[in-house]
Amino acid sequence: MDELAITVIGHDRPGIIADVAEVLAGLGMNLTDSTMTRLRGHFAMTLICGGPGAEAGTPAIEDVEAALAPLTADGTLATTVRKVGPEGTPEPPGGHYVLSVHGADRLGIVASVARGLAEFGGNITDLTTRLSGDLYVLVAELDLPAGADVDAIGERLEAVSRALGVEVALRPAETDVL
Repeated sequence: MDELAITVIGHDRPGIIADVAEVLAGLGMNLTDSTMTRLRGHFAMTLICGGPGAEAGTPAIEDVEAALAPLTADGTLATTVRKVGPEGTPEPPGGHYVLSVHGADRLGIVASVARGLAEFGGNITDLTTRLSGDLYVLVAELDLPAGADVDAIGERLEAVSRALGVEVALRPAETDVL
């Protein structure tokens, strides 16, 4: 079954999540994955939603856009809607890791760290950055492919760390306990 990816971006205010979730529930859409955050007074949300069932299918993009239109009418929010297919076959599990970077803010931290991980097939699954005064903090969750040379990845990240004058730490992620 196809699902829809919906993004909402705009000036933060109370009730955005409630407004969007109510519209989608009214269309019979179930939120299966989501991420939401506030960035310097701006709200950003990405949702993956499924329809009410295989027989009924996912609502048309145009119907979802029309239902969300009243939320964007005043120009403080923008939404996008697009179809996404089902998840592909997952690669064999490697390792789940957490990467943290902190140091003086400078151009290229995210680009250099992300490239260093990509060179080894590392996939960043969640990334958060914050600037607090002159201190830049990056925390990322990532998946490494099965058989990845974690020591070599650590050495590559240390080289990035030295070049940028920041501190880098890579550690295995703790398994969630449900």
